[in-house]
Amino acid sequence: MENLTIAFIGSGNIASSMIGGLIANGIKPEKLIAADADKTQQQLISEKYGIRVFNVNYDAAKHADVIIFAVKPQVMPTVVKEIAENIKIENKLIVSVAAGVKLQSIANWLDQSSAIVRTMPNMPALIQAGASALYANEFTNDKQRNTAETIMRSVGAAIWLDAEEQMDVVTALSGSGPAYFFYFMELMEKNAIEMGLNKEDAHLLTIETALGAAKMALLSSYEPTTLRKQVSSPGGTTEQALNIFIQGKLDKLIRNAMDAAKRRSVELSKSFKD
Repeated sequence: MENLTIAFIGSGNIASSMIGGLIANGIKPEKLIAADADKTQQQLISEKYGIRVFNVNYDAAKHADVIIFAVKPQVMPTVVKEIAENIKIENKLIVSVAAGVKLQSIANWLDQSSAIVRTMPNMPALIQAGASALYANEFTNDKQRNTAETIMRSVGAAIWLDAEEQMDVVTALSGSGPAYFFYFMELMEKNAIEMGLNKEDAHLLTIETALGAAKMALLSSYEPTTLRKQVSSPGGTTEQALNIFIQGKLDKLIRNAMDAAKRRSVELSKSFKD
């Protein structure tokens, strides 16, 4: 891994977080390069991480063993084709973090037999606390899979999927998931203020409660169901609150929300078919 050169095509938030995570995990800046059409972003990334940044995508890609496409999904066809037309992709590992873009679409745009890994990081990757899922095509060997996993672990947890179709579920779960928790926290804080707490105290208690619950779930050997029951004493305040959630069919509301996110992910994937 330390001997590989990694090129980021696009240097926005996700790419920047991955670059920072790789450097924090011991990858030398000279082994990382990037390309970005925005000169301001070029300068920002170069100064922040001390890496080479190119104006032309294929100039960065031709120097790399691993090419990471971190551009918006709608520009992926143009960007991938441009690189494939100017350099040989053979023996290079292709990693895509573009939401909704399937492996077959990328393979068609490359028009070369290539090892391709599709991954879905989420917003907390920006602070190296992300959750990513990966899926590789048939041309990806074990060494390349390990490389892709190591890259994604630099910004958080990473798992492999059994089927590419599961990426739509991941989108609905961890991809969109941070927004669900932010919304729940937003409502808790708002209600606490309306019930009499000042904004600063309501915000702090909301954030620390969310953090503590997540940390307990992470470190405990118990499932969330057991942890919930441990907090819910019979006849107590927590039980009363949870009864309201149950009566309001929160479980069905969450399922409907995740189904909607999954359906939209499927729709977006279909829009990128050749």
